Amino acid sequence: MKYDVVVVGAGIAGPIVARNVAREGFSVLLIDKKPAIGTPKQCAEGISMSVFKKHDIPYDRRYINREIYGAKLYSPSGYELELRYKEASGVILERKVFDKMLAYYAAKAGADVLARTEALDVIRRNGRIAGIKAKHEDEPLEIEAEVVVAADGVESVIARKAGINTYAPPHEFDSSYEYEMLIEGYDPDLIHLWFGNEVAPRGYVWVFPKDEDRANVGIGINSDNPQTAKYYLDRWLKENNVPARKILEINVGVVPVGGFVRELAKDNVVVVGDAARQVNPMHGGGMAEAMNAGSMAAKWIVKALEEEDLSLLQNYTKEWWETDGRRLEKVLRVRRVTEKLTDEDLDLFIRVLSGADAEKIAGGDYGEVIKALLKHPKVLLSRRRVSLLRQLL
Repeated sequence: MKYDVVVVGAGIAGPIVARNVAREGFSVLLIDKKPAIGTPKQCAEGISMSVFKKHDIPYDRRYINREIYGAKLYSPSGYELELRYKEASGVILERKVFDKMLAYYAAKAGADVLARTEALDVIRRNGRIAGIKAKHEDEPLEIEAEVVVAADGVESVIARKAGINTYAPPHEFDSSYEYEMLIEGYDPDLIHLWFGNEVAPRGYVWVFPKDEDRANVGIGINSDNPQTAKYYLDRWLKENNVPARKILEINVGVVPVGGFVRELAKDNVVVVGDAARQVNPMHGGGMAEAMNAGSMAAKWIVKALEEEDLSLLQNYTKEWWETDGRRLEKVLRVRRVTEKLTDEDLDLFIRVLSGADAEKIAGGDYGEVIKALLKHPKVLLSRRRVSLLRQLL
């Protein structure tokens, strides 16, 4: 088998790359090791409304469970911070359908798609990578390609085999555990987030409504915690009198939150999405970041193929670090500061911040917010708080 581009992994980034490159007339193969693309989900399924127009994705009710109008944050002592919009700001997806439809859109654009096809290694020929070795339904398969795209998740085999350093120590990952379950008593028009070192060390608990009485209820915590994410989530459910007797689905995963792969292109191999750890380190969401990276990588793949100059792929690394990379590095700085906050700090900040302030901090646009916090009397009375906040300026 021979293609211009082979894309390994049909999560979010991979199908975006495959679709965009195929649209320009190049031959593309998109493979995924799972027998059914989109399963199992490892995600709370929330995403901004803006991605549909930005990445030319149909707003299709088949994979949209519910529109969301904002968020409510809860401090350790129960203080609340609400951010609510008049119009929907995001949606809760059905990832099992959404991911499959992204692969469908790639196929409609001209890409070939093969499920149950696992990438095992790269093919090296005459000192360069000439494709990948894989197995399709347990049968060996060699796929030759001018460009190889590693979109195969946090454990990316292909990036590693290509000599790209994707290593991160365990403490740079969060462990997540999630129930899709019946739950009542929470405004289904908002996502709900609980913070606290006893509630979710170095993370948070979430309720993402998929229906009036059904939601993704999950938790992310630091992966080097002696207790499991399941332990903390079950304790939270018990303490909040949420019966865990109507559980429809259980999902577990690890989320890279400690930094990003530096080298995103090496020779004719590019890395995108979770494989490149392109995740917002503040909340652990990576779908929008994966779409951005997929679109950016596809643009440079097309230019490299059109001009028959694979060195142009290096511009993907350069552009990403000048745009999303720069923004996410700022968010990572916030993450590292928040990891040092006490429950008393969290109580104070949730009490004094507005919803718009919280949104700016999570997005990396926090300069003016931090300057305002540094003028607050309860911040000024604590040298430790002042020192932590000044690290962000």
